[in-house]
Amino acid sequence: MHKCFYRMSKNVITDKLIFTFKITRVSSTEQSNNQCCFFIFLLCPLQGNAIKTYKYNVLTFIPLNLYEQFKRVANIYFLALLILQLIPDISTLPWYTTLIPLVVVLGVTAIKDLVDDLARHRMDKEINNRKCEVLLDGRFRESKWMNIQVGDVVRLKKNDFIPADILLLSSTNPNSLCYVETAELDGETNLKFKMGLRVTDEKLQDERKLAQFDALIECEEPNNRLDKFTGTMHWENKRYPLDLDNMLLRGCKIRNTEECRGLVIFAGADTKIMRNGGKTRFKRTKIDELMNYMVYTIFVLLLLVSAGLAIGHSFWYAEIGSKAWYLFDNKNQDTSHRGFLSFWGYIIILNTMVPISLYVSVEVIRLGQSKFINWDLQMYFAEKDTPAKARTTTLNEQLGQIEYIFSDKTGTLTQNIMQFKKCTIAGRNFGTFSISIPVDWSWNRYADRKFQFMDHSLVANIRSKKDKEASEFFKLLSLCHTVMVEHKDGDLVYQAASPDEGALVTAARNFGYVFLSRTQDTITISEMEHETTYEMLALLDFNSDRKRMSIILKFPDGRIRLYCKGADTVIYERLSPNSRYKEVTQTALDIFANETLRTLCLCYKDIRSEEYEAWSRKHKDAQVALTDREAALDHVYEQIENNLMLIGATAIEDKLQDGVPETIDKLAKADIKIWVLTGDKKETAENIGYSCSLLTDDMQIHYGEDVKRTEPSTFGRGKKKPAEPFFTQPGKNALIITGGWLNDFVDMACECEAVICCRVTPKQKANVVSLVKKYKKAVTLSIGDGANDVNMIKTADIGVGISGQEGMQAVMSSDYAFAQFRYLQRLLLVHGRWSYIRMCKFLRFFFFKNFAFTLVHFWYSFFNGYSSQVAYEDWFITLYNLFYSSLPVLLVGLLDQDVNDKLSLKFPKLYLPGQQGTLFNYKNFFISLFHGIFVSLIIFFIPYGAFLQTMGQDGEAPSDYQSFAIVTASSLIFTVNLQISLETSYWTFVNCFAVLGSIAIYFGIMFDIHSAGIHVIFPSVFTFTGAASNALRQPYLWLTIILTVGISLLPVVCIQFLHKTIRPSVGDKVHRNRKKYEMEMEEEERKKKPPAFQRGRQSRRSTYAFSHSRGYADLISSGELNIPVSNLDPNIIDSILNNLIFFFS
Repeated sequence: MHKCFYRMSKNVITDKLIFTFKITRVSSTEQSNNQCCFFIFLLCPLQGNAIKTYKYNVLTFIPLNLYEQFKRVANIYFLALLILQLIPDISTLPWYTTLIPLVVVLGVTAIKDLVDDLARHRMDKEINNRKCEVLLDGRFRESKWMNIQVGDVVRLKKNDFIPADILLLSSTNPNSLCYVETAELDGETNLKFKMGLRVTDEKLQDERKLAQFDALIECEEPNNRLDKFTGTMHWENKRYPLDLDNMLLRGCKIRNTEECRGLVIFAGADTKIMRNGGKTRFKRTKIDELMNYMVYTIFVLLLLVSAGLAIGHSFWYAEIGSKAWYLFDNKNQDTSHRGFLSFWGYIIILNTMVPISLYVSVEVIRLGQSKFINWDLQMYFAEKDTPAKARTTTLNEQLGQIEYIFSDKTGTLTQNIMQFKKCTIAGRNFGTFSISIPVDWSWNRYADRKFQFMDHSLVANIRSKKDKEASEFFKLLSLCHTVMVEHKDGDLVYQAASPDEGALVTAARNFGYVFLSRTQDTITISEMEHETTYEMLALLDFNSDRKRMSIILKFPDGRIRLYCKGADTVIYERLSPNSRYKEVTQTALDIFANETLRTLCLCYKDIRSEEYEAWSRKHKDAQVALTDREAALDHVYEQIENNLMLIGATAIEDKLQDGVPETIDKLAKADIKIWVLTGDKKETAENIGYSCSLLTDDMQIHYGEDVKRTEPSTFGRGKKKPAEPFFTQPGKNALIITGGWLNDFVDMACECEAVICCRVTPKQKANVVSLVKKYKKAVTLSIGDGANDVNMIKTADIGVGISGQEGMQAVMSSDYAFAQFRYLQRLLLVHGRWSYIRMCKFLRFFFFKNFAFTLVHFWYSFFNGYSSQVAYEDWFITLYNLFYSSLPVLLVGLLDQDVNDKLSLKFPKLYLPGQQGTLFNYKNFFISLFHGIFVSLIIFFIPYGAFLQTMGQDGEAPSDYQSFAIVTASSLIFTVNLQISLETSYWTFVNCFAVLGSIAIYFGIMFDIHSAGIHVIFPSVFTFTGAASNALRQPYLWLTIILTVGISLLPVVCIQFLHKTIRPSVGDKVHRNRKKYEMEMEEEERKKKPPAFQRGRQSRRSTYAFSHSRGYADLISSGELNIPVSNLDPNIIDSILNNLIFFFS
């Protein structure tokens, strides 16, 4: 039986009202004395554990879905038109001419939404009905997930999914260790380690004790921070700090643990995984924004044209209509009233200027382009079985307009697979070698046989046991870390929070200092075959702000020592004045930097017992702080990490990924500016810049501190006029700058071909992207592989995640994902460029065909007294955009390409039109408008002139309205479909079928709806009985159609020919010579390319290494283990002949 009592209280820490609740469990007979009482402080009301991710039910689907769809202005516009068509005095077209297209658009969208929501229904039902064991009446009983409440104690077994956010109390593993798989939470498949508090593990192992357990839990309010949890448990007059390492989060799965017990803290919608289910920031492309403005422009033109025609009708009726007795319609309406009705009538007739199917067609094209990215085998990384993935379908054409790329370094440009290469110990450098013979590790039974090291002298020093500094060096590496160890088949398997740390512990292992095991307060290592256990007093974990980590140990002889490792910048600030080897170590760091090695400084400090005791009290208080716990801990850490003694430094190699220099070179040739944002020191970043071809020898390198020192008032943002360049000397420029100064260098940085920002935090990375977006209005792309890149990825217009060694957080937050940086050139230069070209061509032609179709009514109005009469048959108006003209242009938007993928990569300059926005802008829009005006004028006036005073073959005059409507409609269909054929660059069977099929469908449907049979069934709906067969049997009208189509297309053919002859674009030139280029590429493929990068450059570059990932320290130390165009020249004739061949090919 559940009894819940609530009372209001005031939280003295947050000064907010909170709910305090008590949940009591007693037996159903009220006879049991066993009860469990939990007090849990929360800053919001309680939630049940049932989840609801679906949007609709049987009753709400139609109204809610229609409500959501009519949020779109276009749908509201066409609904208003439909209502106007139902008013007899206004309606000039049957209601179905608008209803059918509107229903099709709404129906397609509704079906898609319904399918998606049914899948959500099935998923919710499956999840809510999962079973779990819950402590009820003193015993664990099976219950459904939906019935779990906050405060329940649950028991989970191996391979069970975790039903809520649970505080781990105990498990069957030693030290309450629990393994979880977080694939559904963050995409990572490697196991994580969680562990309960020691006190709960020791006392809460059976049902009886769990039933008697009562505790007070104070914790943060529910939030979406997957990397943080703050709480305190009050039990038996003691306080115990709780953090994320104590929590089992919903969505994870229990692995390698037979059984564990836990207390439900957050349930249902309050769990972290559900809090992360909210909508992310909606990204729109520049074409989207431009397209919306153009639709508004069309609407304004519609209003102006309708108003002009209405005024014309008013004047016509006053001068002619009211005086002609045969036009009397028995309506006593004055001139202004008739003009008013005519206005709304023309709004209805000309409504197709605003294309109802535009947005649906755009979404179909984007979906198809996303699938092409997913199916591209040349972006598939077989080594890890990882294909490219378009995680969004709305940004594809934006990929063809990128101006700035912001890239992480480690794991993005490099492999993030670390290998210990060199070191400096007490002023002596090791790792250089004269012979390439690896060290034989047979003397060390724990050695990792995959580890290679070439300097035999270091091994000799270690084995002699006379080099105390070298011994201390590797002892530090074996002790100061947060690595977890597993024993599998007699071998040691290390689980590290970062590849850097794993490489360092593995190096210590091979040199005889082997990390064997750890508990909550001890760590055991093997020192040259001698096993020693150290008491761990505190573990001061790494984060991106501290850039260091420390461990405080009590040696077997009672000494207390702090070991610390971290970035040279933070370590040198904290060294004792008496520390030796500072200068010589700095020299070694510079040498390592020239070799692109990542470095880490090692140091120690002996601590007196009294000093440690005083510091420990402050540390414990900071550990249980409910607010700003991290800041409090950092403050305490600063008090102990000082006066350090330097031992030496490590140097780790992180190799570049395959194809990085070539990729950066091609992207740079495409006029894309690449910025590398890294936490490394300046020298390291510069060195990597040279190795990956971001920096080249012909560049002038500018350093931020030098520029700021010499001309501090010259380079600040807004100090110079935008038209005045910073760099007056010709040539390429590059800028290397520290992240904190970037605000003062935006304009200058944007003039550089390459920029490297060093020492930047994750937040500063996002700020850099925001600055460029804000001040340059440029299209940006961010690419990274780790959690520290997530903010940058989300801030950019397009985010790309690389599935690398740092987990899947970047991928989960990205718009596009793949496994290697080199695939970026194909994503942008091929798929991005094709998508942009296709979308621009689609939009230009879509607007054109609607203008050409609609404006025929405008010309017709001059001959019908501006009386709102239509020039076509009603069903032709209804089906024009649905069947007669939609498929060919849709296929161009999906399949068209000017040159193939290989030529797109060979000529990066083909990418420039996208950056400049030259293929779709207001200029192109008005060209489409005037093209549509011209074609509509031809389509109306040539048949009109042909029909005047004409005698048909049968002796009858064909100049009736119905025959005229058929001729104009047929001319339009031929013109539109042949026009798109002229625009098509890449022909396939599907394109041919679409063009011919659209024309065939038009004639098939027309003859059907003009037949006598359908007229008998629906006499008021199908009124053109026999019109098609009567009109089209006359050769005179076929000649009229041919003449109309020919005159409509002739200017286009001439303009395209002259343009490609006199002013060919880069794409035209490449297309003209494509066969020659393809043969050249085939020849190149037979030759082997030389290496893109060689070591030993004379340019000085440098170093620094450490992971941006947080380690397992909180878990360990709290008792929780966590594993212009020119004149024509004499060769113009040859050029014209070549272009004739090219144009008609």
